[in-house]
Amino acid sequence: MDAIVIGSGPNGLTAAATLARRGWSVLVLEAQHRPGGACYSEELTLPGYVHDVGAAFFPFADDSPAFRDLDLTGAGLEWRNAARESCHPAPDGSCVTISRDPEQSAISFGEDGPAWRRLALWRRAMGDRLAAALLGPLPGFGAALRLGPYHLAWLAREGLGSTASFAVRHFRTEAARRVLPALALHVDLGPDDFAGAGLGLVLALLASGPGFRIPVGGARSITHALIRRLEEAGGVLRCSARAERIVVRGGRAVAVRTSDGDEIPVGRAVLADVGPLALYHRLLEEIPATAGMRRRMRHFRYGWGTFKMDWALSGPVPWTAAEARQSAVVHAGDSVADLRSFTRQVRGGELPTNPYLVIGQQSLADPSRAPVGGHTLWAYSRVPSVVEGGWAAQREAFADRIERRLEGLAPGFRSLIRARAIFSPPDLQAMNENLVGGDLGGGSAHIDQQLFFRPAFPYFRYRTPVRGLYLASASTHPGAGVHGACGYNAARFALHDYLASRVA
Repeated sequence: MDAIVIGSGPNGLTAAATLARRGWSVLVLEAQHRPGGACYSEELTLPGYVHDVGAAFFPFADDSPAFRDLDLTGAGLEWRNAARESCHPAPDGSCVTISRDPEQSAISFGEDGPAWRRLALWRRAMGDRLAAALLGPLPGFGAALRLGPYHLAWLAREGLGSTASFAVRHFRTEAARRVLPALALHVDLGPDDFAGAGLGLVLALLASGPGFRIPVGGARSITHALIRRLEEAGGVLRCSARAERIVVRGGRAVAVRTSDGDEIPVGRAVLADVGPLALYHRLLEEIPATAGMRRRMRHFRYGWGTFKMDWALSGPVPWTAAEARQSAVVHAGDSVADLRSFTRQVRGGELPTNPYLVIGQQSLADPSRAPVGGHTLWAYSRVPSVVEGGWAAQREAFADRIERRLEGLAPGFRSLIRARAIFSPPDLQAMNENLVGGDLGGGSAHIDQQLFFRPAFPYFRYRTPVRGLYLASASTHPGAGVHGACGYNAARFALHDYLASRVA
C-alpha cells in the first residue's frame, strides 16, 4: 500500500479519498464494525426513526474546500435546509432566530435588527473567502489576505474577545445578547472566555449564510458519499480491523500492525485519524524521536463531556415560540447570566441544574428520518466527563431533567415521546474512542489549543516527528466541524512531502 489511513471518520475518509484520487493505493483501517465514527446515523429508538449518532448539522457543507474537491453532491449526497437555522427561545417568551434571509433575521432581532443586518451583510460580502481562511492549513497568509485588510482586522479584533463582551457592544436586548454565547457553548467556551467570540461569531455567520445544513438520510449519507469516492478511485475500507501499532524503522513509518497480528507494509505515508494521546501513547512505541511529544501530550486537554439524547416523537415539538417550530437547531439558554451559571457548574464538576441544550430537528427538513406523522429529536448538553457517583447512577435522572427543560419551552412535549435513547460521556467514548470523556471536538477549543498550538507547536501542520506519519484528526487545525479539512490538509501535505522526496 502507498498509504494506510487509521480511522474512518470524516477526516480519515476525506484523507483517504483525496490520496486515492491522486493515484495512490490506499487502505483504511476502522476498528469498529461500521465506518464513519461520530458521522453516522442509526435507528437508536424505534424502527423507522433515523437518528444521527453524533454530528447532525453541517454549516461548512457548501464552502468546505475538501467537500468541493471531492464533489460529494456528485456522489449522491443531497443537502436540505429548514425554513430557519438557529432559534434561541426563553421561558419569558422572548425569541431570536437566525435565518439565511438577512431581512427575516432582522425582523426576528427586533430592536437589534439593524445590528444583525450589518453582520449578515458583512458575511455575505466575504462569500466563501471566510471558509477558505478558516479551514486552510496554517499559516494561511494567502487565504487571510484574500479576506481583505479591513475584514481580517475586524475579525481578529472582535474574535479575541469574549462572547458576552461582544454581545454587550453590539446588541441592546437580552434576547439578542444570548445568541453568540449560546453558539460558543457548542464547545467548551463560556460567555466570559477569552477568544470565545471568534467561534460564536463564525457559527452565527455560517447560520446566516449556507445555514445549518441537513443531509438527506442522515449524517451517514456523508460517510457513504466519502466511501463512494474512495472506492471508485480504487481505495479499500476494512472495518473491524483495529490498528495496534505503527511500525517505525529508521525514523520512518513503514507498516501498521493490526490486532489480528497482520503487519501491513506502507510505502509512502500513514495518516492517523485519532486523538494525539492515542497516537503518541498507544500507536507509537517509545522512541527518542517522539519522546518530547509524548511528554507534551500528557498536558493536552480534552473539552467538556457531552450528554446526548434522541427521541422518537409522535408529532412535531409544540414549541411556545412559533419560530422554533421551523428551525433546524434550537438553543436552550435563557440569558447570558443563565449561561454563565451553567458554565460555572460544569467547570465545577456539577451536573447543571438548568441544562443548556443544543436541539436538532432534522425531520423538519428531511421527512425520511421518521415514519409518516412522526418526528425525530436530537439534543445534547455539555457536562463533566466524570460525575459524583458515576454516570450509571445519574444518567436517567439527568435525562428526566433535560425533558423537563424541554417541556418548559414546549408544553406537551413529553406526551409525544414514543421512545428515547440516552448517551452519557462514557457511552459516547465506548461508541467512538476518539470521543475521549465524551468530548465531541477532539480537544479543548480554548485559544491555547487552537491554531499553531493544535495539538502542539511546532507540529500544527499535520506532520509528526516520524517521517511519513501524519495526524489527520479534529485534534489538528482547524478542529471539529465535519468539514473534512483536517484530513484533506494532511493528505495534501503527504502528497507534497512525497513529491519533494522524489525530487530530492
